[in-house]
Amino acid sequence: MLLLRYQLKQAPPQKVWCRFCAVMGKLQSKLKHSTYKYSRPDEIIEERIQTKAFQEYSPAHMDTVSVVAALNSDVCVSGGKDKVTCIPNSNQFFSASRDRMVMMWDLHGSSQPRQQLCGHAMVVTGLAVSPDSSQLCTGSRDNTLLLWDVVTGQSVERASVSRNVVTHLCWVPREPYILQTSEDKTLRLWDSRGLQVAHMFPAKQYIQTYCEVSVDGHKCVSCSNGFGGEGCEATLWDLRQTRNRICEYKGHFQTVASCVFLPRALALMPLIATSSHDCKVKIWNQDTGACLFTLSLDGSGPLTSLAVGDAISLLCASFNRGIHLLRMDHSRGLELQEVAAF
Repeated sequence: MLLLRYQLKQAPPQKVWCRFCAVMGKLQSKLKHSTYKYSRPDEIIEERIQTKAFQEYSPAHMDTVSVVAALNSDVCVSGGKDKVTCIPNSNQFFSASRDRMVMMWDLHGSSQPRQQLCGHAMVVTGLAVSPDSSQLCTGSRDNTLLLWDVVTGQSVERASVSRNVVTHLCWVPREPYILQTSEDKTLRLWDSRGLQVAHMFPAKQYIQTYCEVSVDGHKCVSCSNGFGGEGCEATLWDLRQTRNRICEYKGHFQTVASCVFLPRALALMPLIATSSHDCKVKIWNQDTGACLFTLSLDGSGPLTSLAVGDAISLLCASFNRGIHLLRMDHSRGLELQEVAAF
């Protein structure tokens, strides 16, 4: 697990400054050519060739990066085989790994964890912090969810559902509810008051790999694994009374590993971003399901995680090339550009 400091500033054309708190190794300036096809909202297939300069550092990780999370607009946390989640508006975060332990860290503290939480029988695969930062929910391949008191480090609730192999957890803003994806192809909504299942969404055809909740707490998006274009989609759900499926986003050809709601300031319309094992990041119109832009990160291998960095940037973790810093650009319409890799 690594802490990385990055800074993206507006600059003259073709210049971007990035700052990192770790020694990143040799910096190389590269000219990248990217060719890809995409479907316009009017169903016309177009091909774009993108040529751009970006900064590439020696990778901070020696192996696959499985997750990246933004601690704030300047600092991100990344994990190789770890899961990580950050406490909102603080310098603290949690990590979980194959050792079945969950650890709490402080950015300005010592190199040792502040707390160690032990309670799962298998690898911990999901972490979610409550909106008031007082509770932590963890999920595991042991089919179990645990609710923890962050201050005392004690487990206060436990729930288990047969075959519910947890893949991701996300807390609903301003609500006592926790969203959970599973290898049993379902999306569950848990009530943290007693840790009971409040709602189960209709099962999908493929394993649900990830979920994210909108800032207003009204909608959520989940994504599916798959291959050859089968599955490989993201799905938008209503979290209010109807809890219906609203829209699907189809266009990836391999497992969709991550999905995020983009800040509304980025465009006049609401947007969703997805990353996939097909090496592509796609930007979607949330309301219509139209793919607005596709960025192909050639040579990166499967893309494993997405995180919103600030109002104009995204962080994307990959198998082969570490972490990619991406920037939204509106100078020629909606575009996503890679500005650094580390």
